[in-house]
Amino acid sequence: MMKKMLSLALTLAMAATLTACGSKAPETTTAPADTKAAGSSAEATTGSGAAGTAAKDVQKIIDRGVLKVGCKSDIPKFSLQNTATGQYEGFEDDLAYEIAGSIFGCSAAEAKEKKLVEFQGVTAKTRGPLLENGEIDLVIATFTITPERKETYNFSTPYYTDAVGLLVNKDSGIKSIQDLDGKVIGVAQSSTTKDGFKKYVDEKGLKVNPQFQEFDGYPALAQALATKQIDCFSVDRAILAGYVNDGNMILEDRFAEQDYGVAAAKGNTGLAEAVEKKVTSMLSDGSMKKLQDQWGLQ
Repeated sequence: MMKKMLSLALTLAMAATLTACGSKAPETTTAPADTKAAGSSAEATTGSGAAGTAAKDVQKIIDRGVLKVGCKSDIPKFSLQNTATGQYEGFEDDLAYEIAGSIFGCSAAEAKEKKLVEFQGVTAKTRGPLLENGEIDLVIATFTITPERKETYNFSTPYYTDAVGLLVNKDSGIKSIQDLDGKVIGVAQSSTTKDGFKKYVDEKGLKVNPQFQEFDGYPALAQALATKQIDCFSVDRAILAGYVNDGNMILEDRFAEQDYGVAAAKGNTGLAEAVEKKVTSMLSDGSMKKLQDQWGLQ
């Protein structure tokens, strides 16, 4: 009898030890699946109360072993590809690791270490099509939420709010938005900047009628301003901050306040729900603000 009792006690002790050493419980999952990148099981829920049932779109990511994210490669502090290492570094890239961690059942640091996010550089022109054709799972790329875009994509609750600004050369003589009448303003292809500018001057009753020239990417815009091909570089103020130097300045004028959201394809409702859960959680517990502060965003 004593031997049986001793054997039972040892069995219970071993079970308790194994439980204590278990990995972090995933935030968005409940059905086990093999993840080749993580090397451990992960689970997914639809977010609709169907416990034990994996959302197909999330399960596809788990089975693949990597979350594919479209991000910018040319925005300091938000998302910038390190030319020396090839790695993407910035606030939005770290947000991608946070979301991947919630899908694969690990921390953001582990998601980064295990390379559970595959980044693909996108522009304002390419991010939508890449999401629609399934080449990427999410867009986290200063993607402004608009009523029109919400008809095509599943957006999360906004994770950052900004306004459009105006970057000019200090020797241009341009001091305010009213000085831009007849000038050339450079904007990114497929951005909402042009429409926001026109709406703002109309609302204010300003007689400002500039020309707009589109460029493929922010470095090209910054170069065009530096070489005076354009008189003004206009985009979100947080993005402009990464291109300020001794020869230029951001005007005080700000307009077209806009929200950035994480976008999933319209049909990927399970993934959209998982993203929404993570974003709202980070907003409520202060970790989103902490991440923004870490990258010097205001």
